[in-house]
Amino acid sequence: MTKEIEVSVVMPCLNEEEALPHCIRKIKKAFQKEGIAGEIIVADNGSTDHSAEVARREGAIVVEESHKGYGSAYLRGLREAKGKYIVMGDSDNTYDFNDIPKFVDKLKEGYDFVMGSRFKGMIREGAMSWSHRYIGNPILSSITRLFFRTNLSDIHCGIRAFTLSAYHKMKLRTLGMEFATEMVVSALQNRLKVSEIPIEYYPREGESKLRPVHDAWRHMRFMLLYCPVWLYFIPGAAGFIAGMSLLLLELKGPFLFLGHYWDLHLMILASMMTILSYQILTLGVYAHTFAIREGFLKYDKFTLFFGKSFNLEKGLALGGGLFLAGFIMMLFIFIEWFFNYFGALYRIREAILGTTLLVIGLQTIFSSFFLSLLVLEKK
Repeated sequence: MTKEIEVSVVMPCLNEEEALPHCIRKIKKAFQKEGIAGEIIVADNGSTDHSAEVARREGAIVVEESHKGYGSAYLRGLREAKGKYIVMGDSDNTYDFNDIPKFVDKLKEGYDFVMGSRFKGMIREGAMSWSHRYIGNPILSSITRLFFRTNLSDIHCGIRAFTLSAYHKMKLRTLGMEFATEMVVSALQNRLKVSEIPIEYYPREGESKLRPVHDAWRHMRFMLLYCPVWLYFIPGAAGFIAGMSLLLLELKGPFLFLGHYWDLHLMILASMMTILSYQILTLGVYAHTFAIREGFLKYDKFTLFFGKSFNLEKGLALGGGLFLAGFIMMLFIFIEWFFNYFGALYRIREAILGTTLLVIGLQTIFSSFFLSLLVLEKK
């Protein structure tokens, strides 16, 4: 009778024939020492060396993934995993797979997702460049902690473990290096029980596949797309409040600040800032609503409140009110101009504010129709 697989170790591979056998032997040693019934899956991502042959010779299961990408390779390997617990790690021998029992023990304690931490453990000399150790990784990890409210210290550590049920909950889909960030973000959004353990990080064997600037941007882009609060709402709200405040301040006339009088040019700039910021806010509402409907994001308190409070009629009333206010201002200006026999008239400040309200009102009206389409109930 075949023993049920308890642990699946999945490794992506691209031209790692030198390091791969060392990784596989460490994994087998850990399995044997702890009596773990496990399997080793190597997801070959188009290697041109003998990586696949080496992996098979060492007793690993090799699956092929032609679509290039860190995430692509992992997704292909994870589809084959049969273990209750899954450990993933790079095949360049930078991680010590003898630590597998530590990760599995944490999962058995009741955690759903366990991260390794190089910064809480030890980074061997030559294992990580100065720029990655003190600039790249700390900045990206700090941004992740800020955006997604987590205390994890090493967001991009390549060795991590999770239960099979947690993997299905995360519904991972990205294909590049941002896969590592997506996994952490998805684990947090799905409220998985997360833990972190210190590990040692060793110098890699073979050529590095990292493209620092390109890969950092992919991580950053993913975090921004999955965090509309920081991409849309915070800059949009800040710009709208600042722009509208300046508009109302300038309505009374020029004011003295920093030794200079600020007049109509600043008011025109404030009008543009208000309109653009309002557009950013509405785009944020669209993006957030669409992402939730498609399953990229989870419902939050704001979304639930907005969903209960918003309907097309309220949006039209708000937009109509703003438009009407702007229209009345422009109408009074026209009437005054008319009774002055279309002569010279100095109502530029009022005209700028009125035009701004007209534009925002129209944006609100048409945005309400579009948003109503996004939240339209369907079977």
